[in-house]
Amino acid sequence: MNFSHRARALLALAAVSIAVPAWASSEPSGLDALRTYNLVVLGNLTSSSEVEGRTFVGGNLTGNSSNYLISSSVPATTYTVPGLTVVGDVTGGTKNLNNGSGAVVGGNVSSGFNLNGATQTVQVGGTISNTNVNQNTVTSNLGATNPAFTQNLTQYGSLMSTSMKELSYQLSTQASTSTVSLSGSTGVFTAQAGSGGTAVFNLTAADLSKMSAIQFNTNGADTVIVNVTGDPITLNQNFLGGTNNLGQHVIWNFPNATNLTLTTAWGGSVLAPLANATTYNYIQGSAVFGSLTQDGEMHIGTYAGGYSLPSDPGSSSTTSSTSSTSGGTSVPEPGMVGLLGLGLAGLVWRRRNARIARAA
Repeated sequence: MNFSHRARALLALAAVSIAVPAWASSEPSGLDALRTYNLVVLGNLTSSSEVEGRTFVGGNLTGNSSNYLISSSVPATTYTVPGLTVVGDVTGGTKNLNNGSGAVVGGNVSSGFNLNGATQTVQVGGTISNTNVNQNTVTSNLGATNPAFTQNLTQYGSLMSTSMKELSYQLSTQASTSTVSLSGSTGVFTAQAGSGGTAVFNLTAADLSKMSAIQFNTNGADTVIVNVTGDPITLNQNFLGGTNNLGQHVIWNFPNATNLTLTTAWGGSVLAPLANATTYNYIQGSAVFGSLTQDGEMHIGTYAGGYSLPSDPGSSSTTSSTSSTSGGTSVPEPGMVGLLGLGLAGLVWRRRNARIARAA
């Protein structure tokens, strides 16, 4: 690349990076989003179920009555996020916010909130109805009085989408350290950790479909990445020995799945940022979907591994300093490498996803 081409590339990257709002530097994305949220839906969420931990919705939240932050023992996070964040509107049946969840909503809330437990703070860009405030703090029409409220939330939704798709791609490129063996129709996953305590399995949807059951042994690995290529994806395997503790250490990555259906209880965090998903049973771990019809619960614990990628915009390994919020909580702020990573991700994720699809 000659100087002029390199200069134009750097200028383009800088332009995208500058577009990232300053406040987004203190919001979780990438791997840190998996550590913070129990459920991330990049588009619309239709739910008649519940989430034990924190929830992020990049589109609208609708469906019958549903429940958020129902666990009183949600893992701590250094990020100051509420139990429910919705970029768009909240409609349908009443949404129950528990254990002092709090909420941030960019659009209107017509469903109403039941605010249960400790005192909650709810911030709404548009109007809110069918909500008894009582001792809680509920502020609406913030988009009219402060347009930056909705603008920043929308930009954070875009950042979240870009970072999760880039993370899924990056995980999909990791070389295998472990292989799956079949014992009858049981897939036996015995992790063999490489450098940094990370184990990687690479298999196809066809490989997974041959299994009626899964037996998982993390074998002391801090993080286990299971890359599954192919589309559509059906998760209907039973976990021998149960699902406990898998979500904190196992990431099931489906980098090019556009349709995903889950019918059985699932052990491990699920990363499927392109998928239009439907769940009929619970997931124990973090989960990321493009859109979701949720009829199965989301259980903690969320992903808690120390794994990081050098170019992951949401990895704590890219942070350079901390600042304190008014509540005294330390919030990581990414350095220049992290911001450049965000800009680069916005430029290249579509091309990379296309390359994954061609290779599947």
